[in-house]
Amino acid sequence: MQFIDLKTQFERIEEDVITRVNAVLRSQRYIMGPEVQKLEEQLADFAGTKHAFTCASGTDALVIPLMAYELAESDAVFVPSFTFFASAESITLAGGTPIFVDIDESTFNIDPVHLENEIERVLGEGKLKPRGVMPVDLFGRLADYDAIWRIADKYDLFVIEDACQGFGASLSGKRACSFGNVGATSFFPAKPLGCYGDGGAIFTDDDELASLIMSIRVHGQGVDKYDNVRIGVNGRFDAIQAAIVLAKLQVFEDELIRRAQVAQYYTEHLSDILRTPTVPEQSVSAWAQYTLVAEDAEQRTKILSGMKEKGVPSAVYYPVPIHRSTAYRNLGYEDVSLPVSEALASKVFSIPMHPYLNEKDMDKVVDAIKGSL
Repeated sequence: MQFIDLKTQFERIEEDVITRVNAVLRSQRYIMGPEVQKLEEQLADFAGTKHAFTCASGTDALVIPLMAYELAESDAVFVPSFTFFASAESITLAGGTPIFVDIDESTFNIDPVHLENEIERVLGEGKLKPRGVMPVDLFGRLADYDAIWRIADKYDLFVIEDACQGFGASLSGKRACSFGNVGATSFFPAKPLGCYGDGGAIFTDDDELASLIMSIRVHGQGVDKYDNVRIGVNGRFDAIQAAIVLAKLQVFEDELIRRAQVAQYYTEHLSDILRTPTVPEQSVSAWAQYTLVAEDAEQRTKILSGMKEKGVPSAVYYPVPIHRSTAYRNLGYEDVSLPVSEALASKVFSIPMHPYLNEKDMDKVVDAIKGSL
C-alpha cells in the first residue's frame, strides 16, 4: 500500500502527460515556454484570481511575494509554529523575523485569539514592527480568514495565504489562494496538485504586487533580462513540469471529490475511537493529509507500530513545532510555550490519503488502527 499513490494516478493520465511533455521536447522551449503561460492562465481561472505566476518551488512561492514587501529584520510576520519549516524559513529568507503563533486544537490552523495576543505583545515590547501574517491551510483545510482579516485590518497587516497544502480547498465557492493579498501553493509531488519535481505558484489580484513578483521571479529584471532593477531570485518554472501540471489539472476536480469520499469513509469508521479532522459547512478541504489525534504519545507509538506490522504506511506531520527547531533558537523561544502546538506534535499522525484508495485499502487501514488499540 502506498501512502500517496502517484503510480496509479500516472497510469490514468499517462497518455496526456507523454503527449504534453513530448511537445515541450520537440519545441525545445524548456524555460518559461508556452506551457507555462497556459498553465498560469488556467491556475488563475481555477483559483479565481486576476494573476497567477508559476515558480520553482512552494518555498519560492512564499519568498518572492515576501521580498516584494521589502521586509527588514525589524519587521515581524506572524506564522503558525505547527507547520512545515518553509513557512517560517521564507520569512527569514525574505529579510523579516517570524513570530510564532499557536494553533486552534480543532482545526490545526492559526489561532486568531493568540495571533492578536502576539501582535499586542510585539507592539508592547517595541522591538519589532508588525507587518504581516501568514496563515497556513494546514492538511488542506482553510484557515479562518474572516477572523484573520479583521485582525489584519485592525493592525494594518498584509496577509499571505500559505496554501501549499490547500490548493483545491474552498469556502462558499471561493478557492484557496484567493483569501490573502497574495496566495502561494506548492507542486511538490506529494501535494494534491503536484508535478514530478519541485514547483509552485503565486496568486494575487494586486497589479502592483504582480509586477514586483514577475520581476523578482527572474533576478529582479526590468524591461529585459539584462536590466536588473532589484535583487531577485531564479524562480522560473520548467516547461516540462508545467506540462505535467496541465495534465493533472484536467483530473483535479474529480480527484478532490475522491479525496473527500476517502476522508468521509475514514471519519465514519474511526471517529468512535480517535479524534478525526472536521470541515465546516460550506467548506471543502483539499485533504492533503488525513490527520488523526491520539490520546497521548504512548498511544500514538502503539498505533504506528501496529500499522507498520500490518504493512500500512503512516507519517507524523509535524514532530517538532518550528519554534522548538534548532534553526530558530536565536529568537528566544526556549522558555516560551505554545501548548497546543507542542501537545499535538506528540499526538498527531497521518494515514494514507489519495484519490485512488479503494474500499479494501481503506478497510485495511482502519483495521490496522483498530487492531493496535
